[in-house]
Amino acid sequence: MKKSDFYYELPQELIAQDPLEVRSLSRLLVLHRTGAGIGIEHRQFTDILEYLKPGDCLVLNETRVIPARLFALKETTGAKIELLLLRRLSEGSWECIVKPGKRCRENTVLIFGDGLLKGVITGIGTGGNRIIKFEYNGIFEEILDKLGHMPLPPYIKHELKDKNRYQTVYAKNDGSAAAPTAGLHFTKELLEKVKDMGVNLAKITLHVGLGTFRPVKEDDILKHHMHSEYYIIDEEAANSINFAKQNGYRVICVGTTACRTVESASDNNGAVHAKSDMTDIFIYPGYKFKVMDGLITNFHLPESTLIMLVSAFAGHGRTLDAYREAVEHNYRFFSFGDAMLII
Repeated sequence: MKKSDFYYELPQELIAQDPLEVRSLSRLLVLHRTGAGIGIEHRQFTDILEYLKPGDCLVLNETRVIPARLFALKETTGAKIELLLLRRLSEGSWECIVKPGKRCRENTVLIFGDGLLKGVITGIGTGGNRIIKFEYNGIFEEILDKLGHMPLPPYIKHELKDKNRYQTVYAKNDGSAAAPTAGLHFTKELLEKVKDMGVNLAKITLHVGLGTFRPVKEDDILKHHMHSEYYIIDEEAANSINFAKQNGYRVICVGTTACRTVESASDNNGAVHAKSDMTDIFIYPGYKFKVMDGLITNFHLPESTLIMLVSAFAGHGRTLDAYREAVEHNYRFFSFGDAMLII
């Protein structure tokens, strides 16, 4: 298939710039994969309870976004440098995107927050990324909370006043450069209602990297290569998912990251194994899903790998028809936007 097959017209004013005051008051487009016609309902996210059934397994990604955008000064010249933490390589050592990169060669020393944090460029990584060794006193995560900024997507122009609004309420494990945004719609109270009705929660982790949002540049989508991301599924989560599959219940993934994780960790029979590994799985139309039976997701960018995944699950034409209807009904799009339930 071609990249252009996944294009749709989106007015700029529908790109959500701020999160809603109450997470669960977002709108919910319910897309039915089977049945006559397009099979769409327009609801509110709290109505998700009407579509879940006792015995279903809801898969949540517990990754936590770190405030990975930092600003520094070169020790020698005072030049301003911006960097984005991508991946922890070892204690105190990270792979980073640095701007402007030309000013930052090996052995360059960077100063953050009047000396609260210091970094030395020790090498050049893949794609021109820099390897930086940080020096500090205390706990790195606490220093990062003081100095770092949330790495919001470039289409969000407004400043985020509360960092926690770019975290799910169940975020636990530090490591993501972007939020698993489908989970942003859940409140703790709504999740309690989900559990009370007999739905099991399987908690996994996939640390979202910027590669997930890297534009597809090749017109032939088969030439696109996904960056690898680290995931963890423990025995408890694997058992919950496998119990649902073995007993005729549904596995519903909250977000494309949860989908990619369970599909990566499953065998050809659809059994999910407890493991930690890297995945570069690329899901596009023609893919045969082994585990996922339902998906809660946001509205994604045109021609992105994420809308390709949704199209693989819901059907290419049905997905684009749903997106066009969402535009006509003025849904809010992307990270802080409204949600879809595909069943």
